[in-house]
Amino acid sequence: MMARHCLGKLLVGFAACLFWLGAPSCGWAEDTLPDRLEGHGGPIKAIVLSRDGSQALTTSFDYSAIHWSLAGGRATILHRLFGHEAAVNDIAFIDAATAASVSDDGSLILWDLNQGRMRNRVIGTGDKILDIAVAPDRKTLAFASWDQTVRVHDTRTGALVATMRGHRGNVNAVRYSLDGKFLYSASYDGTMRAWDSATGEFKSRIADHGWAVNVMELLPDGRLVYGLLDGTVLAIDPVTGEPSAELMKHQGPVLSLAASPSGRLIASGGGDGRILVSSAETGAVMEELENPYGPVWSLAFSSQETAVLYAGLDDFVTVWKIAPRKSFEPVLNVFPRRFQVSADVELGEREFARKCSVCHTLEKNGKFRAGPTLFGLFGRKVGTLPGYPYSQALLQADFVWNAETIDKLFSLGPHEFTPGTKMPLQKIQSKERRDALIAYLRRVTDPNYQPDDPDTAPAVRPGPADEEQQETKQ
Repeated sequence: MMARHCLGKLLVGFAACLFWLGAPSCGWAEDTLPDRLEGHGGPIKAIVLSRDGSQALTTSFDYSAIHWSLAGGRATILHRLFGHEAAVNDIAFIDAATAASVSDDGSLILWDLNQGRMRNRVIGTGDKILDIAVAPDRKTLAFASWDQTVRVHDTRTGALVATMRGHRGNVNAVRYSLDGKFLYSASYDGTMRAWDSATGEFKSRIADHGWAVNVMELLPDGRLVYGLLDGTVLAIDPVTGEPSAELMKHQGPVLSLAASPSGRLIASGGGDGRILVSSAETGAVMEELENPYGPVWSLAFSSQETAVLYAGLDDFVTVWKIAPRKSFEPVLNVFPRRFQVSADVELGEREFARKCSVCHTLEKNGKFRAGPTLFGLFGRKVGTLPGYPYSQALLQADFVWNAETIDKLFSLGPHEFTPGTKMPLQKIQSKERRDALIAYLRRVTDPNYQPDDPDTAPAVRPGPADEEQQETKQ
């Protein structure tokens, strides 16, 4: 029995070698990659690699994108790209010197990667834009919007070329056909559609499901792989409409997909925290990673297909080695995150963790997230921390941050107190919670704080659980 078990493991390993290399050898040409890409100040939304794998682009909830060099196995930040006014959902290389990104703020930005600056910003409808695709000839790009449209823009000028209308729900994903003549879109309404990419003319309905289609990828053989809200991963020929069998199955919504450069492998990430790497031909699962610390929002294969880069709730991208697979590889995610605190911590600290920590740090040399560090906040004129790219609304504002102005910020909401800024729309209706947050911020951000400061409210302990219902978050 033991001999048969060992022989079985040997055959599985030999088959894996054949699969990964297409030849009877286990001498992998490995990628040289760092363990992590660290530099963002918020959870990562997207990761994309250049064709040769030497550079990467990432986007985050911190309102920024980062252009990376991966040369020599080191993750080096080449440029931080600021320009969006909300979470940046996706980004793509147009060519070696140009990229395009889209955001929750409804804008498209074209970037000069050599200079690390914004070349053009196009304001859309104001609805979220989730996904972006660049045409094979690099002359146009398309994006998927929550206003139920797909829009095509010129990659040089940013000018609108065509608009596709017809979906009955948010459009979540978009891809060009291999020849660039057609656009394929996937929507919350459960349908996938084909359009003329030049004119915007509707051509056909590719698929219709009872579940929303969240993500979609195009394989080198022309098939579309897509993931549903119910956790199913499927493939379909967009020309004939011929579906394949179910490729993979998650226990939660499929949130991310990636096709390997050769098209032999598919990686899927789900709300269940699992990453599955499968054969694009048969759907057989080759590798699996259980990540118990949250959803997987983005995936990318390395150029040699020996690693998968993934991102979720953490502020960094993790590199998962899939060939040769290590016998044991611990999950490197951090838990709990700064915004995941227990209910028994001080009320002010809890309010900061849940309302502010995604966007702000508290340390003197804290890195920027969506907003600047709050160290030294009290007594600081609004919009004056050096190095942070404030919105024009805050640069033109004329007040000082103190207990009174912070209270107004959360009682009125940023949309009323600081209209036109990048601050998320939220209020804290409970005065007790506002006071607790203010007291906590005073204590941890004021370098001259004294415990007996008469202006500092005493620490407030958490109240009953039902007090959570007093808070409204818009």
